[in-house]
Amino acid sequence: MKRNIIITGGAGFIGSHVVRRFVNNYPEYHIINVDVLTYAGNLENLKDIESKPNYEFFKADITDTTAINALFESRNIHSVIHLAAESHVDRSITNPLDFVKTNVLGTVILLNAFKAFGDIDNGRFYHVSTDEVYGTLGDDGMFLESTPYSPNSPYSASKAGSDHFVRAYYETYKLPVVISNCSNNYGSHQFPEKLIPLMIHNIKNNQPLPVYGKGENIRDWLWVNDHASAIDTVFHRGRNGETYNIGGNNEWRNIDLVRKLCEIMDSKLSRENGTSEKLITYVTDRKGHDFRYAIDATKIASELGWKPSVNFSEGFEKTIDWYLENEVWLNNVTSGNYQSYYNEMYETR
Repeated sequence: MKRNIIITGGAGFIGSHVVRRFVNNYPEYHIINVDVLTYAGNLENLKDIESKPNYEFFKADITDTTAINALFESRNIHSVIHLAAESHVDRSITNPLDFVKTNVLGTVILLNAFKAFGDIDNGRFYHVSTDEVYGTLGDDGMFLESTPYSPNSPYSASKAGSDHFVRAYYETYKLPVVISNCSNNYGSHQFPEKLIPLMIHNIKNNQPLPVYGKGENIRDWLWVNDHASAIDTVFHRGRNGETYNIGGNNEWRNIDLVRKLCEIMDSKLSRENGTSEKLITYVTDRKGHDFRYAIDATKIASELGWKPSVNFSEGFEKTIDWYLENEVWLNNVTSGNYQSYYNEMYETR
């Protein structure tokens, strides 16, 4: 009998990479992709695997208790890899309640469903989180798994709350859970509200490149395929009740990252060097903008043997090439045409 594994948020940026990896690498698993298809959920991300016999899409909102319980009760669910989340900090500042509903309430509904109907003796509930729960760093230091939580935005507060509930269900109900907290991801299929695809899109179209404040905030960047590999590793080899920090050991100031992107794009678009950098526009800094994130990934490396497979230069080049070669995808997600794709593929069946 195949193991039925739910992956929530599997039509999103990180989720689609995880779904593809599990469908392709583990034919003995039956992967059920649960996604409500918000603006950032795009089934075109998974066109290459949608007909695979061990893949299934189930449209549902994780805050819908009835739908989630019905799915668990009918499918003999072995495990859950939980990636569904509202994840954009600016949006959380504008409407924090949406983030509380999805990230906190949705996680608890999934935990309750897994507790009631999941394979708690042999399966696992894997909660994928963010390094932003730890707050901000100064010029020195790195986030450890033992770093106290100190979230500074409604988004990070909602993710911290969901982390705490997962940990509480481990302690209270002895559910087999594991948590990972990851640094910023970059790569293909990312919705263009995020820094790198936004800048690529705007450079191509000679539009302003908005940079918060002076662009001095620092982030640790990880190629999304390496994050998917880490999730695979933690899911199969991590210890229940543990947290694993996942990072790229790859810190960049935002302004330096944008300038590097401009330089590469000028070369690829056959523009004079320095052309795209002139598009940089400094905008009012985000409220409560954390200065620096940096992940110490020693634990996952020493205990589970995971490390990034590509250096930043290689991953960055792959990422830029993908967006330049997939203009139709970028135009579709910016125009909303992917909703028509969903209607064509699923509403008429």
